[in-house]
Amino acid sequence: MKEVVIVGSGIAAISAIKAIREHDKECRIELFGEEDNYPYNRIKLSKRLMDDIKIDKILLEKREWYDENDVKVYLDTKVTAIKPESKEVVLDNGERVSYSQLVLANGAKNAAPPIAGIDKEGVFTLRRLADSREIKAYAEDSNKVLIIGGGVLGLEMAWVLSQAGKEVMIAEICPYLMPEQLDEKSCKILEEKVSEHNIEILVATSIKKIVGQDKVEGFITGEEKKIECDMVIYSTGIRPNLDILEGTNIKTDFGVVVNNRMQTNYPDIYAVGDVSEIDSKGFGLWPIAIEQGKIAGYNIVDEDAIYQHINPTVMLNAFGLSLFSIGDKNDQNGINIICEQQEDKYIKVKIKDRVIIGAIVIGDMSKSATLRKAVNQSLELDDLDFNNLSVEELIEIIKNG
Repeated sequence: MKEVVIVGSGIAAISAIKAIREHDKECRIELFGEEDNYPYNRIKLSKRLMDDIKIDKILLEKREWYDENDVKVYLDTKVTAIKPESKEVVLDNGERVSYSQLVLANGAKNAAPPIAGIDKEGVFTLRRLADSREIKAYAEDSNKVLIIGGGVLGLEMAWVLSQAGKEVMIAEICPYLMPEQLDEKSCKILEEKVSEHNIEILVATSIKKIVGQDKVEGFITGEEKKIECDMVIYSTGIRPNLDILEGTNIKTDFGVVVNNRMQTNYPDIYAVGDVSEIDSKGFGLWPIAIEQGKIAGYNIVDEDAIYQHINPTVMLNAFGLSLFSIGDKNDQNGINIICEQQEDKYIKVKIKDRVIIGAIVIGDMSKSATLRKAVNQSLELDDLDFNNLSVEELIEIIKNG
Protein backbone atom coordinates (compact mmCIF):
# COMPACT_ATOMS: atom_id res chain seq x y z
CA MET A 1 0.00 0.00 0.00
CA LYS A 2 1.24 3.47 -0.88
CA GLU A 3 2.27 5.72 2.00
CA VAL A 4 1.92 9.33 0.81
CA VAL A 5 3.31 12.14 2.93
CA ILE A 6 2.40 15.73 2.00
CA VAL A 7 4.41 18.61 3.45
CA GLY A 8 2.37 21.81 3.41
CA SER A 9 -1.26 22.78 3.77
CA GLY A 10 -2.19 25.01 0.83
CA ILE A 11 -4.31 24.58 -2.27
CA ALA A 12 -1.61 22.53 -4.06
CA ALA A 13 -1.66 19.97 -1.25
CA ILE A 14 -5.47 19.71 -1.27
CA SER A 15 -5.48 19.34 -5.07
CA ALA A 16 -2.98 16.48 -4.82
CA ILE A 17 -5.14 14.71 -2.23
CA LYS A 18 -8.26 15.03 -4.40
CA ALA A 19 -6.45 13.59 -7.42
CA ILE A 20 -5.12 10.66 -5.40
CA ARG A 21 -8.51 9.84 -3.91
CA GLU A 22 -10.14 9.83 -7.36
CA HIS A 23 -8.27 6.59 -8.08
CA ASP A 24 -7.02 5.22 -4.77
CA LYS A 25 -9.29 5.14 -1.72
CA GLU A 26 -7.01 2.97 0.37
CA CYS A 27 -3.48 4.43 0.42
CA ARG A 28 -2.25 6.18 3.52
CA ILE A 29 -2.18 9.98 3.24
CA GLU A 30 -0.62 12.14 5.94
CA LEU A 31 -0.56 15.92 5.69
CA PHE A 32 1.79 18.06 7.79
CA GLY A 33 1.06 21.77 8.22
CA GLU A 34 3.05 24.30 10.23
CA GLU A 35 0.04 26.43 11.10
CA ASP A 36 -2.50 25.47 13.74
CA ASN A 37 -5.38 25.89 11.27
CA TYR A 38 -6.78 23.47 8.72
CA PRO A 39 -5.90 24.46 5.11
CA TYR A 40 -7.56 27.75 4.21
CA ASN A 41 -7.95 30.14 1.29
CA ARG A 42 -5.00 32.53 1.49
CA ILE A 43 -6.31 34.62 -1.40
CA LYS A 44 -9.03 36.01 0.87
CA LEU A 45 -6.60 37.42 3.42
CA SER A 46 -5.78 40.63 1.54
CA LYS A 47 -9.37 41.16 0.40
CA ARG A 48 -10.65 40.91 3.98
CA LEU A 49 -7.68 42.43 5.72
CA MET A 50 -9.67 44.60 8.13
CA ASP A 51 -12.40 42.04 8.81
CA ASP A 52 -12.60 39.78 11.82
CA ILE A 53 -11.85 36.68 9.76
CA LYS A 54 -13.41 33.47 11.06
CA ILE A 55 -11.30 30.50 10.03
CA ASP A 56 -14.34 28.31 9.32
CA LYS A 57 -15.45 30.80 6.66
CA ILE A 58 -12.25 30.49 4.63
CA LEU A 59 -11.39 26.80 4.93
CA LEU A 60 -10.58 25.08 1.64
CA GLU A 61 -12.52 22.05 2.86
CA LYS A 62 -14.55 21.45 5.99
CA ARG A 63 -12.83 19.53 8.77
CA GLU A 64 -15.06 16.49 8.16
CA TRP A 65 -13.73 16.24 4.61
CA TYR A 66 -10.38 14.96 5.86
CA ASP A 67 -12.03 12.15 7.84
CA GLU A 68 -14.31 11.33 4.91
CA ASN A 69 -11.25 11.00 2.66
CA ASP A 70 -9.16 9.18 5.24
CA VAL A 71 -6.49 11.89 5.46
CA LYS A 72 -4.50 12.15 8.68
CA VAL A 73 -3.82 15.84 9.37
CA TYR A 74 -1.03 17.04 11.64
CA LEU A 75 -1.42 20.73 12.51
CA ASP A 76 1.20 22.95 14.10
CA THR A 77 3.79 20.38 13.03
CA LYS A 78 6.93 21.34 11.15
CA VAL A 79 8.88 19.00 8.92
CA THR A 80 12.50 19.95 9.55
CA ALA A 81 14.35 17.58 7.23
CA ILE A 82 13.99 15.00 4.49
CA LYS A 83 15.91 11.74 4.27
CA PRO A 84 15.48 10.56 0.65
CA GLU A 85 17.73 7.54 1.08
CA SER A 86 15.62 6.07 3.90
CA LYS A 87 12.36 7.60 2.57
CA GLU A 88 11.58 9.49 5.76
CA VAL A 89 10.74 13.00 6.88
CA VAL A 90 11.90 14.34 10.24
CA LEU A 91 9.48 16.32 12.42
CA ASP A 92 10.32 19.14 14.80
CA ASN A 93 9.89 16.77 17.76
CA GLY A 94 12.51 14.41 16.30
CA GLU A 95 10.00 11.82 15.13
CA ARG A 96 10.55 10.20 11.74
CA VAL A 97 7.70 9.37 9.37
CA SER A 98 8.20 7.01 6.45
CA TYR A 99 6.78 7.47 2.96
CA SER A 100 6.64 5.70 -0.37
CA GLN A 101 5.81 8.97 -2.15
CA LEU A 102 6.48 12.48 -0.85
CA VAL A 103 4.82 15.69 -2.01
CA LEU A 104 6.56 18.96 -1.22
CA ALA A 105 3.80 21.56 -1.10
CA ASN A 106 5.40 23.70 1.59
CA GLY A 107 5.06 26.95 -0.31
CA ALA A 108 7.13 30.07 -0.02
CA LYS A 109 7.79 32.99 2.25
CA ASN A 110 7.48 36.66 1.38
CA ALA A 111 10.86 38.10 0.45
CA ALA A 112 11.90 40.94 2.74
CA PRO A 113 13.38 43.80 0.68
CA PRO A 114 16.95 44.85 1.59
CA ILE A 115 15.91 48.01 3.44
CA ALA A 116 17.47 49.27 6.64
CA GLY A 117 14.91 49.08 9.45
CA ILE A 118 12.76 46.43 7.73
CA ASP A 119 12.67 44.52 11.03
CA LYS A 120 11.39 47.50 13.01
CA GLU A 121 8.18 47.34 15.02
CA GLY A 122 5.28 48.36 12.82
CA VAL A 123 6.61 46.61 9.68
CA PHE A 124 4.51 43.71 8.40
CA THR A 125 4.01 41.35 5.49
CA LEU A 126 0.96 39.25 4.63
CA ARG A 127 1.30 35.53 4.07
CA ARG A 128 -0.66 33.76 6.80
CA LEU A 129 -3.85 34.21 8.78
CA ALA A 130 -1.75 35.19 11.80
CA ASP A 131 -0.16 37.97 9.70
CA SER A 132 -3.57 39.37 8.75
CA ARG A 133 -4.66 39.47 12.38
CA GLU A 134 -1.47 41.24 13.43
CA ILE A 135 -1.85 43.78 10.61
CA LYS A 136 -5.49 44.45 11.52
CA ALA A 137 -4.65 44.94 15.20
CA TYR A 138 -1.78 47.34 14.49
CA ALA A 139 -3.71 49.25 11.84
CA GLU A 140 -6.47 50.06 14.31
CA ASP A 141 -4.16 52.64 15.93
CA SER A 142 -2.29 53.66 12.76
CA ASN A 143 -3.12 56.54 10.46
CA LYS A 144 -0.60 56.65 7.63
CA VAL A 145 0.48 53.39 5.99
CA LEU A 146 3.21 52.74 3.44
CA ILE A 147 2.72 49.75 1.13
CA ILE A 148 6.00 48.65 -0.47
CA GLY A 149 5.22 46.87 -3.74
CA GLY A 150 2.70 47.81 -6.41
CA GLY A 151 1.57 44.33 -7.40
CA VAL A 152 -1.90 42.84 -6.92
CA LEU A 153 -1.42 41.98 -3.24
CA GLY A 154 -0.09 45.45 -2.41
CA LEU A 155 -2.94 47.10 -4.28
CA GLU A 156 -5.59 44.97 -2.59
CA MET A 157 -4.20 45.87 0.83
CA ALA A 158 -4.02 49.56 -0.11
CA TRP A 159 -7.66 49.46 -1.22
CA VAL A 160 -8.90 47.83 2.00
CA LEU A 161 -6.87 50.14 4.24
CA SER A 162 -8.03 53.25 2.40
CA GLN A 163 -11.62 52.06 2.75
CA ALA A 164 -10.95 51.82 6.50
CA GLY A 165 -10.02 55.51 6.56
CA LYS A 166 -6.25 55.20 6.54
CA GLU A 167 -3.91 57.46 4.60
CA VAL A 168 -2.12 55.11 2.22
CA MET A 169 0.98 55.39 0.06
CA ILE A 170 2.14 52.79 -2.45
CA ALA A 171 5.85 52.69 -3.32
CA GLU A 172 6.84 50.78 -6.46
CA ILE A 173 10.43 50.64 -7.68
CA CYS A 174 9.34 50.17 -11.32
CA PRO A 175 7.98 53.05 -13.45
CA TYR A 176 4.36 51.94 -12.97
CA LEU A 177 2.08 49.73 -10.91
CA MET A 178 1.64 46.01 -11.65
CA PRO A 179 4.77 46.02 -13.83
CA GLU A 180 4.60 42.26 -14.45
CA GLN A 181 1.08 42.36 -15.87
CA LEU A 182 0.31 45.78 -17.38
CA ASP A 183 1.53 48.07 -20.13
CA GLU A 184 1.90 51.82 -19.82
CA LYS A 185 -1.60 52.73 -21.05
CA SER A 186 -3.45 50.32 -18.79
CA CYS A 187 -1.31 51.38 -15.86
CA LYS A 188 -2.29 55.01 -16.33
CA ILE A 189 -5.95 54.04 -16.09
CA LEU A 190 -5.22 52.06 -12.93
CA GLU A 191 -3.19 54.87 -11.39
CA GLU A 192 -5.96 57.39 -12.05
CA LYS A 193 -8.45 55.16 -10.25
CA VAL A 194 -6.10 54.55 -7.35
CA SER A 195 -5.44 58.28 -6.97
CA GLU A 196 -9.17 59.02 -6.93
CA HIS A 197 -9.31 57.22 -3.59
CA ASN A 198 -6.71 59.52 -2.00
CA ILE A 199 -3.93 56.97 -2.23
CA GLU A 200 -0.54 58.46 -2.99
CA ILE A 201 1.43 56.62 -5.65
CA LEU A 202 5.23 56.68 -5.55
CA VAL A 203 6.40 54.94 -8.73
CA ALA A 204 10.06 54.66 -9.74
CA THR A 205 10.74 55.00 -6.02
CA SER A 206 13.06 52.92 -3.90
CA ILE A 207 12.87 52.85 -0.12
CA LYS A 208 16.29 53.31 1.43
CA LYS A 209 15.46 53.21 5.13
CA ILE A 210 12.58 52.85 7.56
CA VAL A 211 13.10 55.24 10.45
CA GLY A 212 11.85 55.55 14.01
CA GLN A 213 13.02 55.07 17.59
CA ASP A 214 11.05 52.18 19.07
CA LYS A 215 8.73 51.74 16.09
CA VAL A 216 8.02 52.99 12.57
CA GLU A 217 7.86 56.77 12.30
CA GLY A 218 8.62 57.24 8.62
CA PHE A 219 10.86 56.28 5.72
CA ILE A 220 13.59 57.70 3.51
CA THR A 221 13.50 57.22 -0.25
CA GLY A 222 16.44 56.56 -2.52
CA GLU A 223 16.41 60.27 -3.34
CA GLU A 224 16.86 61.07 0.37
CA LYS A 225 13.31 62.36 0.79
CA LYS A 226 11.92 61.73 4.27
CA ILE A 227 8.20 60.99 4.59
CA GLU A 228 6.20 60.28 7.73
CA CYS A 229 4.18 57.11 8.29
CA ASP A 230 3.37 54.94 11.28
CA MET A 231 3.04 51.54 9.61
CA VAL A 232 4.70 49.67 6.73
CA ILE A 233 3.55 46.56 4.84
CA TYR A 234 5.76 45.03 2.18
CA SER A 235 4.81 42.77 -0.72
CA THR A 236 7.86 42.40 -2.91
CA GLY A 237 7.89 38.83 -4.19
CA ILE A 238 8.37 35.37 -2.70
CA ARG A 239 11.14 32.91 -1.95
CA PRO A 240 10.38 29.15 -1.96
CA ASN A 241 10.82 27.35 1.35
CA LEU A 242 13.91 25.26 0.66
CA ASP A 243 15.37 24.97 4.16
CA ILE A 244 14.09 21.43 4.71
CA LEU A 245 16.11 20.27 1.70
CA GLU A 246 19.48 21.12 3.26
CA GLY A 247 21.80 18.13 3.24
CA THR A 248 19.91 16.38 0.44
CA ASN A 249 20.68 15.98 -3.25
CA ILE A 250 17.23 17.14 -4.31
CA LYS A 251 17.87 19.56 -7.16
CA THR A 252 16.99 23.21 -6.56
CA ASP A 253 17.52 26.50 -8.30
CA PHE A 254 15.09 29.29 -7.47
CA GLY A 255 12.69 26.57 -6.32
CA VAL A 256 12.60 22.78 -6.31
CA VAL A 257 13.28 21.71 -9.90
CA VAL A 258 10.63 19.36 -11.31
CA ASN A 259 9.77 17.74 -14.64
CA ASN A 260 6.39 17.84 -16.36
CA ARG A 261 5.12 15.07 -14.07
CA MET A 262 6.00 17.29 -11.08
CA GLN A 263 8.76 14.87 -10.06
CA THR A 264 12.08 16.01 -8.65
CA ASN A 265 15.31 14.22 -9.52
CA TYR A 266 14.03 11.60 -7.05
CA PRO A 267 11.07 9.95 -8.87
CA ASP A 268 9.23 9.30 -5.59
CA ILE A 269 9.46 12.96 -4.49
CA TYR A 270 7.18 15.56 -6.05
CA ALA A 271 7.10 19.35 -5.65
CA VAL A 272 4.06 21.51 -6.40
CA GLY A 273 2.85 25.08 -6.02
CA ASP A 274 4.97 27.98 -4.81
CA VAL A 275 7.93 25.82 -3.81
CA SER A 276 8.37 24.33 -7.28
CA GLU A 277 10.19 25.41 -10.41
CA ILE A 278 9.42 24.04 -13.86
CA ASP A 279 11.20 25.01 -17.08
CA SER A 280 13.32 27.46 -15.05
CA LYS A 281 10.22 29.34 -13.86
CA GLY A 282 8.36 29.70 -10.59
CA PHE A 283 4.91 31.24 -10.53
CA GLY A 284 3.27 31.60 -7.12
CA LEU A 285 -0.22 31.68 -8.66
CA TRP A 286 -3.36 29.90 -7.46
CA PRO A 287 -4.55 28.20 -10.71
CA ILE A 288 -1.06 26.89 -11.39
CA ALA A 289 -0.77 25.48 -7.86
CA ILE A 290 -4.10 23.67 -8.31
CA GLU A 291 -3.02 22.11 -11.60
CA GLN A 292 0.41 21.09 -10.36
CA GLY A 293 -1.06 19.46 -7.27
CA LYS A 294 -3.52 17.55 -9.43
CA ILE A 295 -0.78 16.35 -11.81
CA ALA A 296 1.38 15.13 -8.92
CA GLY A 297 -1.58 13.31 -7.37
CA TYR A 298 -2.45 11.52 -10.59
CA ASN A 299 1.13 10.41 -11.12
CA ILE A 300 1.38 9.11 -7.57
CA VAL A 301 -1.47 6.70 -8.39
CA ASP A 302 0.09 5.80 -11.77
CA GLU A 303 -2.32 7.77 -13.96
CA ASP A 304 0.57 9.13 -16.07
CA ALA A 305 -0.46 12.79 -16.17
CA ILE A 306 1.59 15.52 -17.85
CA TYR A 307 1.57 19.15 -16.74
CA GLN A 308 0.58 21.51 -19.52
CA HIS A 309 1.70 25.09 -19.07
CA ILE A 310 -1.01 27.41 -17.75
CA ASN A 311 -0.63 31.03 -18.75
CA PRO A 312 -0.28 33.29 -15.71
CA THR A 313 -3.58 35.05 -15.07
CA VAL A 314 -4.13 37.97 -12.71
CA MET A 315 -7.38 39.67 -11.72
CA LEU A 316 -7.97 42.76 -9.60
CA ASN A 317 -11.29 44.11 -8.37
CA ALA A 318 -10.68 47.32 -6.44
CA PHE A 319 -10.77 51.11 -6.72
CA GLY A 320 -14.03 50.91 -8.65
CA LEU A 321 -12.55 48.95 -11.55
CA SER A 322 -12.09 45.37 -12.70
CA LEU A 323 -8.82 44.33 -14.29
CA PHE A 324 -7.69 41.15 -16.03
CA SER A 325 -4.31 40.21 -17.48
CA ILE A 326 -3.11 36.97 -19.04
CA GLY A 327 -0.06 35.68 -20.86
CA ASP A 328 2.78 37.57 -22.49
CA LYS A 329 2.85 41.29 -21.72
CA ASN A 330 5.87 42.19 -23.87
CA ASP A 331 5.36 43.91 -27.22
CA GLN A 332 7.96 42.01 -29.21
CA ASN A 333 8.73 42.22 -32.90
CA GLY A 334 6.34 40.21 -35.05
CA ILE A 335 3.37 40.66 -32.72
CA ASN A 336 0.04 42.00 -33.94
CA ILE A 337 -1.76 44.18 -31.43
CA ILE A 338 -5.47 44.95 -31.36
CA CYS A 339 -6.07 47.74 -28.87
CA GLU A 340 -9.12 49.81 -27.97
CA GLN A 341 -9.57 52.43 -25.25
CA GLN A 342 -12.61 54.39 -24.11
CA GLU A 343 -12.18 56.53 -20.98
CA ASP A 344 -11.54 53.99 -18.18
CA LYS A 345 -12.09 50.95 -20.41
CA TYR A 346 -9.16 49.32 -22.14
CA ILE A 347 -8.65 46.12 -24.10
CA LYS A 348 -5.40 44.96 -25.63
CA VAL A 349 -4.92 41.63 -27.39
CA LYS A 350 -1.54 40.34 -28.57
CA ILE A 351 -1.30 37.90 -31.46
CA LYS A 352 1.77 36.10 -32.76
CA ASP A 353 1.76 33.71 -35.72
CA ARG A 354 -2.06 33.86 -35.69
CA VAL A 355 -2.21 32.71 -32.03
CA ILE A 356 -3.41 34.95 -29.19
CA ILE A 357 -0.58 35.00 -26.66
CA GLY A 358 -1.76 37.63 -24.20
CA ALA A 359 -4.44 40.13 -23.25
CA ILE A 360 -5.17 43.00 -20.88
CA VAL A 361 -8.76 43.96 -20.07
CA ILE A 362 -9.92 46.84 -17.90
CA GLY A 363 -13.58 47.60 -17.33
CA ASP A 364 -15.29 45.02 -19.56
CA MET A 365 -14.94 41.63 -17.91
CA SER A 366 -17.49 40.07 -20.29
CA LYS A 367 -14.63 39.49 -22.73
CA SER A 368 -12.10 38.13 -20.28
CA ALA A 369 -13.40 34.54 -20.19
CA THR A 370 -13.32 34.30 -24.00
CA LEU A 371 -9.78 35.67 -24.17
CA ARG A 372 -8.58 33.43 -21.35
CA LYS A 373 -9.87 30.38 -23.15
CA ALA A 374 -8.25 31.44 -26.43
CA VAL A 375 -4.86 32.03 -24.80
CA ASN A 376 -4.89 28.82 -22.76
CA GLN A 377 -5.92 26.73 -25.76
CA SER A 378 -3.42 28.46 -28.09
CA LEU A 379 -6.32 28.96 -30.46
CA GLU A 380 -5.07 29.41 -34.03
CA LEU A 381 -6.92 32.09 -35.96
CA ASP A 382 -7.60 32.25 -39.66
CA ASP A 383 -5.40 34.38 -41.89
CA LEU A 384 -6.98 37.71 -40.95
CA ASP A 385 -6.12 41.36 -41.42
CA PHE A 386 -5.37 42.10 -37.78
CA ASN A 387 -4.61 45.75 -38.54
CA ASN A 388 -8.26 46.32 -39.47
CA LEU A 389 -9.95 44.05 -36.94
CA SER A 390 -11.89 45.37 -33.94
CA VAL A 391 -11.94 43.70 -30.55
CA GLU A 392 -15.65 42.91 -30.95
CA GLU A 393 -14.99 41.22 -34.29
CA LEU A 394 -12.13 39.23 -32.79
CA ILE A 395 -14.28 38.06 -29.87
CA GLU A 396 -16.97 36.83 -32.26
CA ILE A 397 -14.38 35.00 -34.34
CA ILE A 398 -13.04 33.29 -31.20
CA LYS A 399 -16.54 32.30 -30.05
CA ASN A 400 -17.41 30.86 -33.44
CA GLY A 401 -14.03 29.28 -34.03
